[in-house]
Amino acid sequence: MITTLIVVAVIALIVFYVVSVYNRLVSLKNRFQNAFAQIEVQLKRRHDLIPNLVETAKAYL
Repeated sequence: MITTLIVVAVIALIVFYVVSVYNRLVSLKNRFQNAFAQIEVQLKRRHDLIPNLVETAKAYL
């Protein structure tokens, strides 16, 4: 009886550990994707501002 309870407890701990590791990996993957999305947004904003900069430079020339 006690051996069965110990085995069930160990299995439950292993399952809990695997689930927590999986959740942590998913969380890190989402943070990674969000960080690159933010970089992409900043690069797109800079790219969109280049024509304005060229027009301003032409006006001063």
